[in-house]
Amino acid sequence: MKKVLSIAGSDCSGGAGIQADLKTFSAHGVFGMSVIVSVVAENTSRVIDLQDIRPDIIEKQIDAVFEDIEVDAVKIGMLPQPECMEAVAEKLKQYAPANIVIDPVMYAKNGCPLMNPDAIDTLIKTVIPIADLLTPNIPEAEKISSMEIRNVEDMKKSAMAIHEMGCKNVLVKGGHAAGSALDILFDGNEFYAFDAQRIETKNTHGTGCTYSSAIASNLALEFGLQEAVRQAKEYVTIAIQHSLSIGKGHGPTHHFYELYQNGLKKETGITRQ
Repeated sequence: MKKVLSIAGSDCSGGAGIQADLKTFSAHGVFGMSVIVSVVAENTSRVIDLQDIRPDIIEKQIDAVFEDIEVDAVKIGMLPQPECMEAVAEKLKQYAPANIVIDPVMYAKNGCPLMNPDAIDTLIKTVIPIADLLTPNIPEAEKISSMEIRNVEDMKKSAMAIHEMGCKNVLVKGGHAAGSALDILFDGNEFYAFDAQRIETKNTHGTGCTYSSAIASNLALEFGLQEAVRQAKEYVTIAIQHSLSIGKGHGPTHHFYELYQNGLKKETGITRQ
């Protein structure tokens, strides 16, 4: 069985963060592991408070995994402080795992900041260069690239600017734009578009976590990058289409819809309709 590690914050309501990552890993038939960098008291409506984990405990969690278990892919989500970013980056440089997918989480669905605004320079200098794939949404891509994104051409320009910061591939997600849900992948040479019909629902809590975790799972399952993104896009679209009206705010996606319908497919680890 392939093994995937999530390094992220927790979500006690179960829709985002570590909890969403582990559900996504399980839905893809890979073994999920976690390193918690922050404990977040949140639900579908608001973030109440959070407590960041000490950098040395973050490092020891990473050591605990890598000294014992082979890791086929790593998904990184919320990294709240510069010290946390530096601890994670140094440990991953030490262990040099393949398939590092980084979702640069800056805000919760309700707009509450999950990253110290002063940490953006550390993110650019320390974290982005270790990414095999960075998956910013439009507001995150705007913040990282210091440019406004109004259309697809702007998404491409932003992706190129972020690629120059050192990551191997960039996927700018268009979920915050108008029209269809169009994502743009840039590999340093070519652009690839991944489009899906926009689903009108408020239940999109944890979609970014789920999407990036699905990509990491597919890379661990030895799909090429374009196919890993294509299948992850299909997976998250179905999860949103069958999202759950749980809670009073933005409900979670349905991580196990296809699994409940069809079971696992051994050849790919996921099932397609």
